[in-house]
Amino acid sequence: MGGEQRWPAGTDPEAASVARMYDFLLDGRDNYQADRDACAALLQVVPSMKDLALNNRQFLRRVVHYLAAEQSITQFIDHGSGLPTRDNVHQVAQRINPSASVVYVDNDPIVLAHGRALLGGDPHTAVLQADMRDTKAVFEHEDTQRLIDFERPVAALFVSVLHCIPDHDDPAALIRDVTSRLVPGSFLVICQLVSPDPQVRQFVTDFMDQATGHHWGRVREQHEVTAYFDGLDIIDPPGLVEVSTWMPDNDLLRRQRTFEWEEWGGLARVPQRGHHH
Repeated sequence: MGGEQRWPAGTDPEAASVARMYDFLLDGRDNYQADRDACAALLQVVPSMKDLALNNRQFLRRVVHYLAAEQSITQFIDHGSGLPTRDNVHQVAQRINPSASVVYVDNDPIVLAHGRALLGGDPHTAVLQADMRDTKAVFEHEDTQRLIDFERPVAALFVSVLHCIPDHDDPAALIRDVTSRLVPGSFLVICQLVSPDPQVRQFVTDFMDQATGHHWGRVREQHEVTAYFDGLDIIDPPGLVEVSTWMPDNDLLRRQRTFEWEEWGGLARVPQRGHHH
């Protein structure tokens, strides 16, 4: 068979990958049959999946633009960034400030391969192949140390990734760990898949475990995502919302047609130590 050589080391073309499934939903080209098959099967149960992926990408664009333009943030760490696609964090941020620095973190080898090729010589960006749950490794990585000044505010992004973290790895503890390393005035962007329907939560969680070949994570409930923001100052309005309604910049947004699940969360600021709301 041809094409084998485009599978980076550590990639199993027989198992679906979250990054490549997302790429397929965003009409990208960096996905395999296993990813397309997994998406087709999921779309039967959660028909809004493609709308959700596109809305999610638009949310990422709006929140990065807001942080760069309204809050003068010039440093971003994008956890679980997925494959580079249109309007990545560095492109949005660098339109506001050409020297904005971005560290992309993903554990999928294909992300590293494509990311490095696409980012090429941009001195203000880096792609780390790392596990976002290992905060120490991410924050102490030489590329992170080179690009990010932790004496100044940083935006840490967790967009559509915490549902990939199982409960035994405690996503709330990960957020606390990251927050503890950031100066007051830094920001966290947090959203993940939620559903009020226990059958949808169970089906998607079981399906993704099977499709990816490992213990994936969990579709959660709104109150569980709200708990991630404990100790942070949520930017309100708009507060915590379904992300297509977070500071919409026009009326032409794709509305999700069905709400068997949604991407839910928002933006919060790291308060001054010792007094937050």
